[in-house]
Amino acid sequence: MTKEDRLEAKNPSEKFLRMDRIPHIWCPGCGIGTVVTSFNEALKKSKIDLDDVVVVSGIGCTGRVAGYVKLDSFHSTHGRAIPFATGLKLANPNLNVVVFSGDGDIFGIGGNHFIHAARRNMDITVICVNNFNYAMTGGQVAATTPIGANASTAPYGNFEFSFSLPYLAEAAGATYVARWTALHLRRVTKSIQEALAKPGFSLIEVITPCVTLYARRNRLGDGLNLLKYYYDKSVIEHGADTRTLDISYQGKLVVGKFIDKEKPTFLHAMNEHMTKILGDKFVKYGE
Repeated sequence: MTKEDRLEAKNPSEKFLRMDRIPHIWCPGCGIGTVVTSFNEALKKSKIDLDDVVVVSGIGCTGRVAGYVKLDSFHSTHGRAIPFATGLKLANPNLNVVVFSGDGDIFGIGGNHFIHAARRNMDITVICVNNFNYAMTGGQVAATTPIGANASTAPYGNFEFSFSLPYLAEAAGATYVARWTALHLRRVTKSIQEALAKPGFSLIEVITPCVTLYARRNRLGDGLNLLKYYYDKSVIEHGADTRTLDISYQGKLVVGKFIDKEKPTFLHAMNEHMTKILGDKFVKYGE
């Protein structure tokens, strides 16, 4: 490749991004951009028609993803990404609907929507970027903040018990559950591929650095320091009991694919139920 060719070469992710909005607003060292790269790579490897992919985000740092991907995308209100995605899926069952948002948006203000979408086994993929705090609004305690961690609303350390996202997802009824970190990008890509191909409700949790707030308040260093923590403390345990996956402050991080099971989706269950009642009078929807 000549120098001129190199200058003309495009970033492989350009096909999936709204380049007129680049550079992005995420902080240096933030892990959200790397998760977006994994998502783009998963779309490429899955060979899905991009016209059939929809991304829905809520409010927060990760909520900005909807504005950067070159797909049909919706930036919904705080905590409401999953019901919005549910409506899209029911309106057009042929779509691959992806919720791409943060732990505060999905599991804090939007927690009730999460558990009921999982209970119904809605056929959507949820990618949750977990940075352990409400990063965009000042670093407050979130539903995932480890006990003992410093936050703007817990300057002497958090004392609230946090959610284990994989345990919550399995208990609510999800059919695919995985957890990785921003260091495990190839594994994140593979999990997204698997989730996109699997009917039912999928959760992929990706633990990522928040350098500006969480790391600074806890004196954990920069993004490289946090990636080193992921490297030193991550243990891959596929199929691990989700009851054992709590995250302690700077403790061990158990990652892997924990749940991958078969279960009728919401639409399939509805069609089967109504067919039993109405017989041939009922026209199955979305199948």
